[in-house]
Amino acid sequence: MANREKFFEQNRRSNKSNNKSGQFRIIGGLWKGRKLKFFEVEGLRPSLDRIRETLFNWLQTDIRGARCLDLFAGSGAIGIEALSRGAASVDFVELNKKAARQLESNIGLLQADDGNLHHQDAKQFLSQEHQPYDVVFLDPPFHKGLAQEIVGQLAQTNLLAEGALVYLEIEQNLEIDIPDNWELLKDKKAGQLQYRLYRV
Repeated sequence: MANREKFFEQNRRSNKSNNKSGQFRIIGGLWKGRKLKFFEVEGLRPSLDRIRETLFNWLQTDIRGARCLDLFAGSGAIGIEALSRGAASVDFVELNKKAARQLESNIGLLQADDGNLHHQDAKQFLSQEHQPYDVVFLDPPFHKGLAQEIVGQLAQTNLLAEGALVYLEIEQNLEIDIPDNWELLKDKKAGQLQYRLYRV
């Protein structure tokens, strides 16, 4: 009996650790101050409040009415912030099943009809036909070698509208080749990461 109870206790703890959740806060716009849950899964790290605040200060004259792509959506914090601040639509792309399910729940909770979840691989999504985007958010998992691959693939598609803005958040000191027609507008560092804004 003792062994059986021990077995179920270990399973309970394991399930609990596999379902850990955190919270992030919407900083501005329609849903300012709202707190939403996200699943703590490997590689998922919602952008820090101060980074999102800086990013949307950069985008304040461009985000309203913009068609956006949140390619490695994770918690959806950046894309949801965009919707809160008046983006016309956001396509959220997230491969992790638990993260995608929670993101879909948050979109429903906010009644964000212009938020569309795509539960699929980022590279697969980029290989398909979509309407061009005005703003693209790229925040790939660190230390996976994805940033260079995705930037290269995105540059070869027709998914960037003329004058589109591309936000890139990567680990600090990572060197990647940027397409010649991407103009660096902003560049900052915070802790172990760097974040940049380009205009195509």
